[in-house]
Amino acid sequence: MNTNESHPMVSIITIVSNNIATIRNAIQSVAYQDYSNIEHIVIDNSSTDGTLEAIYEQASSISLIVSEPDEGIYYALNKGISLSNGKIIGFLNSDDILKSRVTISKIVKSLLDSKSDAVYGDLQYFSRSKPNLITRLWKAGQYSKSKIKRGWMPPHPTFYTYKENYTKFGFFDESYKISSDYEMMLRLLFLHKIEAKYISEVLVKMQTGGISNQNLILKAKEDLRIMKKYNFSLLTFIFKNISKFTQLIVRK
Repeated sequence: MNTNESHPMVSIITIVSNNIATIRNAIQSVAYQDYSNIEHIVIDNSSTDGTLEAIYEQASSISLIVSEPDEGIYYALNKGISLSNGKIIGFLNSDDILKSRVTISKIVKSLLDSKSDAVYGDLQYFSRSKPNLITRLWKAGQYSKSKIKRGWMPPHPTFYTYKENYTKFGFFDESYKISSDYEMMLRLLFLHKIEAKYISEVLVKMQTGGISNQNLILKAKEDLRIMKKYNFSLLTFIFKNISKFTQLIVRK
């Protein structure tokens, strides 16, 4: 193996819009990684609350900063994919942090060792007001086609795959406002049957109160539209939402 094969570049894309409260933490969690070949791309939606200034405070640890008006979450993510140079791509929301200093190292090692097309792991939710309070654990478990039909999907912030899968199978569908990541998971795993390796540990910590939680009606409508596209029954929608209740915990 040459250096590029054994130590491929990982592009981590963070999009943000007026989120000065947490953007520094997201950037720092990437800068803190022990994996040296990381390209961090930050796409800002012309923030006016000081977010852009906070980003530039840490510009030395960021590979590319773009600040301009965008047309939504998935427009911004697609922009990040287009601008990326890494062989592997992952996404870190501006409310999220990587779980530990070795998270990206583990992701790359698992991806290379398993020779799979993608990897994913578990996700922890923490309270906005009490960061040490874990409110939900999304334990993904092993993928199977039958589980997808029961509403299963891997936590998108933990999902890392090769850029070639996006160039080959398509970028995010921008007609969805908050559920295009779900459609992408179905497209890659269910429709095109890429192989994904499960890492049985928490890879990302997510702050509660994200956009999908704030727009439950829109999310439900988009999920149903996606399920219809893939010929899933109403039971898929029911199981998908019931599974969230099994993840609820209160743990320090």
